[in-house]
Amino acid sequence: MDVGGIGQGDGMGDARIRRLVIVGGGTAGWLTAALLARALGPQLRIALVESAEIGTVGVGEATIPQILHVNRFLGLDEDDMLRAVHGTFKLGVQLNDFTRVGESYLHAFGDLGLPLGLTPFHHYWLRSRGRPGAAGLWAHSLNAAAAAANRFARMDTVPNSPLGGIRYAYHFDALRYGQYLRRHIAPGVVERIEGKVVDVRLRAGDGYIESLLLDGGAMVAGDFFIDCSGFRGLLIEGALKAGYENWQHWLPCDRALAVASAPGGAMRPYTQASARSAGWQWRIPLQTRTGNGHVYCSRFVSDDEAAAQLLASLETEALGDPRPLRFVTGMRKQAWSRNCLALGLAAGFMEPLESTSIHLVQSGVNRLLAMFSDRHCDPMLVDEYNRQTRFEYERVRDFLILHYKATERSDTPFWRQCGAMEIPPGLARRIELFRRTGMIFREGDELFAETGWLQVLLGQRIEPARHHPLADALSDQQLDHFLANVRTLVDRAAATLPPHHEFVARHCGMPAPAEA
Repeated sequence: MDVGGIGQGDGMGDARIRRLVIVGGGTAGWLTAALLARALGPQLRIALVESAEIGTVGVGEATIPQILHVNRFLGLDEDDMLRAVHGTFKLGVQLNDFTRVGESYLHAFGDLGLPLGLTPFHHYWLRSRGRPGAAGLWAHSLNAAAAAANRFARMDTVPNSPLGGIRYAYHFDALRYGQYLRRHIAPGVVERIEGKVVDVRLRAGDGYIESLLLDGGAMVAGDFFIDCSGFRGLLIEGALKAGYENWQHWLPCDRALAVASAPGGAMRPYTQASARSAGWQWRIPLQTRTGNGHVYCSRFVSDDEAAAQLLASLETEALGDPRPLRFVTGMRKQAWSRNCLALGLAAGFMEPLESTSIHLVQSGVNRLLAMFSDRHCDPMLVDEYNRQTRFEYERVRDFLILHYKATERSDTPFWRQCGAMEIPPGLARRIELFRRTGMIFREGDELFAETGWLQVLLGQRIEPARHHPLADALSDQQLDHFLANVRTLVDRAAATLPPHHEFVARHCGMPAPAEA
């Protein structure tokens, strides 16, 4: 039985991709299907193969602001989406105990202060250190002020002010988000095919994927295949042997335990990441539950001990037993090989410390659309895609390594190893440049901008020796006045925001359960 297969195009010499097959559902598969359907739907037929018997991995339920672009592109109603996925809002991530036990800082989204001319704001703040009345860096961040007060509202710009507004992302049930996307794809654009892939048929001569054999005997043919099969990498690795680059020597955590707990306590508008003896724990507030998980290194803590640490630190009652996951941090050596592209966990895995997993799917799809080719898959395009993917993954990797390397903790073998480890040369250079000059430069279109690097560098106690000379253009009085004005604007804007839970209830709250 052939399921809609047109494999090699419709006409003589027609090399256009006519049929695209996605293997795997979940968030990665349905996000990919939704984006491609929106962008290319009229031009090709899309099939998504998934099995209800195969579970999906949802380690994290937090996102970063770039996901708003996805939802707008897809024409989703934000409030309706958040209601369907039990979502709340996220202003940043609070990092606890990474530098020293008992210390916390916030990696907040959005702006920090105001630049003056060509000089970034943080150089003026660096100059102010030690002066009477000097305030911390985060006193100049609207997102940080809102997070500290558990307040939130949509605010693109601060009225009557040069300050930027609130920048936010979401906390949500990732599985429900995938299901929501599936429901909002235009009817007839994406064909869902139920079944397990039991064999991948390669074309003689060039080794391109020709078709998939499903467990029921159906054959699914296509011109281009996208692997969203998770850690297995069923196509990209199982069939095409693209290879995997292991980064565990830099990011040693290899296991996670995930468990939901009852809702309760403050509905904080930020993710919490708290360092543990051999890893870290997340806390993500949803409307109907709290998502919790413990990411850890099995060489330093047993599974039972990791589970005990997780359960002992829950704020509310656990809703079931912790669910175990195993992983190897790293990336596929070739995310695109022949006529197959890997996305999501099939392309690589980096722990969800900065909530990058969903973003890496959307950026991978965007990159594919920019380079969308024909059935021949020009090797130069393939190489360029893989080059750009490597750049993106390595920069995210380095950002995560910074959280571990720049620690002053020596209380456990895990943290002693992290503090002593050799790190990639590019990251070492970036740290030393900041330490000596206070300067940060964004490389290309890497995901994390200067404000993100700044907050983690300072939060991890990497102190610059000096500030930029251009910050000396202000007198001491002018400097104090400038910084005080920024803080006043931040405080006034934050005070106008409603409590986070009230905003959620008013705009996207779950309907009350029906009485029996």
